[in-house]
Amino acid sequence: MAEIQSSAPAGRGTKPRRKKMSTRIDMTPMVDLAFLLLTFFILTASFNKPTVMELAMPDGKGPRTPVSEKVALTLILGKNGQVHYFFGLNTEAKPATLHTTTFSSEGLRRVLLERQRQLPAPTVLIKAGQDSKYRDLVDALDEMIITDQQKYALVDLSADDKKLLENNSL
Repeated sequence: MAEIQSSAPAGRGTKPRRKKMSTRIDMTPMVDLAFLLLTFFILTASFNKPTVMELAMPDGKGPRTPVSEKVALTLILGKNGQVHYFFGLNTEAKPATLHTTTFSSEGLRRVLLERQRQLPAPTVLIKAGQDSKYRDLVDALDEMIITDQQKYALVDLSADDKKLLENNSL
């Protein structure tokens, strides 16, 4: 680590002189420590990559694709982590029957898997209500990936849907 080198006193006089000490510091352990710290921080920075969900959104300029009522499942995200859903489309001429569930594995996931079993390729329409949170939308998109839904879309809440929520006191 560090060495202390002493020089021999000169033999001239009878007075003892102080020994002159020279120090030589070995920097090898300090350099080793610096490289270890540098390696540690580079590795932890490269292992800690954020996870990002890919979401492809259309620009809205192209033609709209009509959705058949037979294959549609509409999810309306409500307050307090509730999901209101109905099968088909909601129109004024034929109002839908509204059901409510949660984001748990026994809730929305079961509904999606049941619909997939009944219909091989359903189209899920996700509509965010006024009281829903951003986290609810992310949870709904996570459930689409978990249940391997091939077709799903983020759609605006229509006037008929708002009326349906009002009629069910939601």
